[in-house]
Amino acid sequence: MHKPLPIGVSDFKEVIEDGYVYVDKTLLIEELEEKKTKVALIPRLRRFGKTLNLSMLRYFFEKGEEDTSYLFKGLKIWKNEKYRALQGQFPVIFITRKDVKHASWQQTFASLQELIGQEFQRHSYLLDGTILTGTEKEDYLRIMRREDGETLLENSLLLLSKWLCRYHNKRVVLLIDEYDTPVHAAYVGKYYDTLIAFLRNWLSAGLKDNIFLERGVLTGILRIAKESIFSGLNNVSTFTILNETFSDKFGLLESEVKELLEEYGLSEKLIDMRKWYNGYRIGTSTNIYNPWSVLNCIANKGALAPYWVNTSENALMKQLISQGTDDFKADIEQLLKGGIIEQEIDDGVVFSQLHQNPSAVWSLLLFSGYLTLDQAPSYGTPCRLRIPNVEVSELYKSMILDWFNQSIHKHKYHMLLTSLTTGDIDTFSQLFQEFMFSSVSVFDVPADESEKIYHGFVLGMLIGLSDRYEVESNRESGLGRYDVMLIPKKSNDLGIVMEFKKIGRFEKTTLDAAVESALKQIEDRHYAQELADRGIKRILYLGFAFEGKEVLIRSKFA
Repeated sequence: MHKPLPIGVSDFKEVIEDGYVYVDKTLLIEELEEKKTKVALIPRLRRFGKTLNLSMLRYFFEKGEEDTSYLFKGLKIWKNEKYRALQGQFPVIFITRKDVKHASWQQTFASLQELIGQEFQRHSYLLDGTILTGTEKEDYLRIMRREDGETLLENSLLLLSKWLCRYHNKRVVLLIDEYDTPVHAAYVGKYYDTLIAFLRNWLSAGLKDNIFLERGVLTGILRIAKESIFSGLNNVSTFTILNETFSDKFGLLESEVKELLEEYGLSEKLIDMRKWYNGYRIGTSTNIYNPWSVLNCIANKGALAPYWVNTSENALMKQLISQGTDDFKADIEQLLKGGIIEQEIDDGVVFSQLHQNPSAVWSLLLFSGYLTLDQAPSYGTPCRLRIPNVEVSELYKSMILDWFNQSIHKHKYHMLLTSLTTGDIDTFSQLFQEFMFSSVSVFDVPADESEKIYHGFVLGMLIGLSDRYEVESNRESGLGRYDVMLIPKKSNDLGIVMEFKKIGRFEKTTLDAAVESALKQIEDRHYAQELADRGIKRILYLGFAFEGKEVLIRSKFA
């Protein structure tokens, strides 16, 4: 009988007591102690074990009525007497904000009130006796009963740490899980500035010059820029995925995945799972797997699927990718083809710059797990980025297909692709033009835009053919480089070469002349040579001429 898998179980005590399989990450404690960092901010990818790790820290450090040392016996940290002596020695404040994802500030504030109130209730023994003054008890009750306003709540971390330290005569360990989850929702919901102001005051009170603090550990996905939240805090050390520290303490190493697969009799699935869920790099640690996907895959007897995908949590990514510049979309195209791009990465994300600063968007995609490092970063040089694995590549494709399915009826999108691959260019032209007009909210095409944005539009549309065609772009064939080529996986299907021409607002030409020029270029430069070399007999030349949102399409069989 196999141990149950802890899918959706993030309480360390529950995992150990109920006999769930546990991948031992307790040496995180050793690394924290050796670093001697007052406050450690450890951003990691979504669903990479952050909440379980912080829960583990809570049960290790927390001083309470119950002896929790039994949870750690047999685990790696328990082998060292030096660290065993720390178990159960400190009062702990533990708050996880992984579920604070609301559309408005009012809902978010109520949720924060609830979380903080619950932690005050957990320590309500402080109300007994004379440890607190009468006024302090009144403030404590107001917070615990969710009656407090913003000012008192902003000071809640400082107040609770002071009172716990007074009671236990020990400084406090402060653990805040997913500290930045509300920030993502606030940015999408347009109450970002209000939330940031609250978080800045709340964290500053709890972390800056707090004489009652022994150690703080914060996890999240991003390091929100210092000037936004951590203004004035000089005791916070950040360890992002660009750093070596803690590099193997979140996510699964290949050796750990092998052990899991052996335990569940699925060792033969390793090669496929490596393609789907491996590929992440943290510091110099490579071959890191997405734990959420691995556990779900094992639970489904090795069935490969994009388990990491969660529509609500991808809302911001969809927004940023759909509204990206033409160069941005061209880079996404390169990544989807398995390529590598080089970009400047800032490990402090400024949300207000996401729509103006391309490096901020690439930073967000990297730290959120939608991209990974191709090699260890070097100071002062751009980072080499790639899509980590099949699962994330499928996510990009599904995002792109969603935009097109939302732009026109799904049935029409299917008709669009069918008419293209059967050579019914009259129907294809009509639907494509309709598509261009209806997709204005997704692909903003000003009249003076470069040809790249049309290129990206067409490539996005063709994602729906990836099961039947290889979609290539800007590759050499014949005497030059074609724009787009559809290479059928079955030699009797139609091969298609596409060439794009754009008319600018000051150009003295027509759509008719431009589309004829596109067809002539395909023929004169022998772009179809690659198709012929692959044994494709039926080949269609397709010329596109764009002017703003208007398009003229003509075809010619080779």
